[in-house]
Amino acid sequence: MTKRESAPIGAPCWVDLWTSDVEGSRRFYAELFGWEAEPPSPGHGNYFMFTREGVPIAGGMGDMGEMRADDTWKPYLATDDVEATLKVATEEGATVMAPAMVVDDLGVQAVITDPQGLVVGVWQPGGFPGFTVINEHGAPLFFAFDTDDYRGAVDFYRQAFGWDPLEEATEDGHHYAGYMDPETDRPLAGIGDEVENLEQGERPAWWVFWQSDDVDASIETVLALGGTVLAAVRDGGLGRAARVADPAGARFWLCQPKR
Repeated sequence: MTKRESAPIGAPCWVDLWTSDVEGSRRFYAELFGWEAEPPSPGHGNYFMFTREGVPIAGGMGDMGEMRADDTWKPYLATDDVEATLKVATEEGATVMAPAMVVDDLGVQAVITDPQGLVVGVWQPGGFPGFTVINEHGAPLFFAFDTDDYRGAVDFYRQAFGWDPLEEATEDGHHYAGYMDPETDRPLAGIGDEVENLEQGERPAWWVFWQSDDVDASIETVLALGGTVLAAVRDGGLGRAARVADPAGARFWLCQPKR
């Protein structure tokens, strides 16, 4: 197991699932990645943890009262000052969906909608740094989205979260900005403008790429468990990847990294 102590400031540090089928999702991801679905916490709206070999890897929850789950994965970006981040984010055009809230001694969380309309969490670690397992099967590998306002998105994440992304232009005229780990130069998150990859009617959203040791085998498991393949497996910059959805409709990528 490859571990890190904490995420760099501005980088994805946690991810959770808002699912309309709690029990089904608990079974699905346990079978797909070998995770353990921990008991829900009544004191925290029945929020629960997925763990991998006893280490927290992701969170999950169902409907929140009259707010129905929308079957999405949501990343959280690390900050050392939630209130300061929210101030800059709103000045740059974001909307606060959930203001800063202390979560026991674990940390402080908030949720915003960025100027492009994407939902993203903000996490100021206390006793809980977020996911600490990386570079392993069933661990988060990468987070990214495509938008038709590429320049606006890059500028927003630079101002609100301190990104200094590596920007590139591709031969076919597309643009990409990668937020790299300042210590290892490993790509952690990215923004692109390939909106033609979105399905008809699909709005831009953050995607989580889950690492797989064998993406073809993982796809077979997804299908066997009632999930769907949204985009066939293909080779790309990160490795061999496919876009899939769980049985409730939550979308994500499976990726077998280049070695």
